[in-house]
Amino acid sequence: MSGELLINVTPSETRVALIENGSLQEVHIEREAKRGLVGNIYLGKVIRVLPGMQAAFVDINLDKAAFLHASDINSSLILGDEQQSDNTDSVPDIRSLVHEGQYLMVQVVKDPLGTKGARLTTGITIASRYLVLMPDASHAGVSQRIEDINERNRLKDTVSPFCDDNHGFIVRTAAEGAGEQELKHDAEFLRRVWKKVIERKQRKQTSAPIYQDLSLAFRVLRDFVGIELERIRVDSKLTFDQLTEFTQEFVPELTSVMEYYPGERPIFDLFDTEAEIQRALHRKIELKSGGYLIIDQTEAMTTIDINTGAFVGHRNLEETIFNTNIEATQAIARQLRLRNLGGIIIIDFIDMMSADHQKRVLHSLETALSKDKVKFSIHGFSPLGLVEMTRKRTRESLEHILCGECAICHGRGHLKTVETVCFEILREIVRVNRAYDTDKFIVYASPAVSESLVNDEYHNLAELEVFIGKQIKIQTESMYNQEQFDVVMM
Repeated sequence: MSGELLINVTPSETRVALIENGSLQEVHIEREAKRGLVGNIYLGKVIRVLPGMQAAFVDINLDKAAFLHASDINSSLILGDEQQSDNTDSVPDIRSLVHEGQYLMVQVVKDPLGTKGARLTTGITIASRYLVLMPDASHAGVSQRIEDINERNRLKDTVSPFCDDNHGFIVRTAAEGAGEQELKHDAEFLRRVWKKVIERKQRKQTSAPIYQDLSLAFRVLRDFVGIELERIRVDSKLTFDQLTEFTQEFVPELTSVMEYYPGERPIFDLFDTEAEIQRALHRKIELKSGGYLIIDQTEAMTTIDINTGAFVGHRNLEETIFNTNIEATQAIARQLRLRNLGGIIIIDFIDMMSADHQKRVLHSLETALSKDKVKFSIHGFSPLGLVEMTRKRTRESLEHILCGECAICHGRGHLKTVETVCFEILREIVRVNRAYDTDKFIVYASPAVSESLVNDEYHNLAELEVFIGKQIKIQTESMYNQEQFDVVMM
């Protein structure tokens, strides 16, 4: 699969778009004021231990305390191998591993999401182009995505001599075909980085990370493996020069495809990228056949509903449903990557009577998702006919990055109707009249609500005036939203 990267850089924000076959597949956004934390290493202080949750909260100088579970603590370094030998499957009591006030070197594995703080681990890893350093290990491992047995053995034999008691390595997928000198250069680079980390730890540097992962533009070039990039366009000359220098040292095969883009059109206008990002924020996604998807992202999970819409097919209903579901699998796979949706995902395909059709739809979904670099797991059709799947979530979704809670509906997704607000106003007048002594009332409301009160609800308003024996005046406030109103006593 060939692709093209568009890198848009401004002083406050960097955006990277992956284009495959002329269509936007992924978008990555990093804002300077809110850089992602995944991969950062901190010297944190344990501020609270929760035995009931087998976890601890750790202060790493962020707005929210970070979360460290007992299973994410390398207990062999604390308890020793002898104490671990009795039952290697069990997780030790968190109180035997950490205590309040203790300083730990930890690494962020998940960014803060919503109301949750960052997720931490003590299993430190540092990645370069071909290798991942594991300071607490002493062996060499090879990525499972390298399937050729001979290549796996060659890489393991090459990297094993670089390991010692304090430096283990995992060979990344990008190392397939790499020579000994390239791997050795990476190992030496990672050793130097780790030495710097240890020096900062010994200085007890807690006000800032003791190691920070690369910024987005550099990280993408390092991590986009398995994709043959035909061209990488950058619209910032300074960033282009920095990336060119970076690729020459670490990813030389990409240097020849680097290109500075000085065009008059914004770079994200190419391939309709800007418009595609806006469409990725919509709930409804149209299919070419006339069917459509409805995607709803909630705190607990993401749900995807498929409907035939205007698609009536050419043969029979079962065939129409099957073809719509097959088309939907391609759109779903693209939307999951484009929106960076993770966690639990429930897909409600249109009900199919044929078991063979269900099997083929699942196979189509797995094939479409095989291009995704993010780990996923599909659990098949449930007894209710829903497909349950998970997709690893480490960073915020596109919606959470670009959008915030609606100031009017406060996340409900719906506004109260004009009729509902009118009745609320009438009830509020009755309540205030019983509580306070006043001569008349003035109601301040939005244009739509005010118009309804003096027209559609005129009789109800007149009856209320007779009931309370006081005048009610309606005043339009053009700046009020539909749900906003004030009842003022005069």
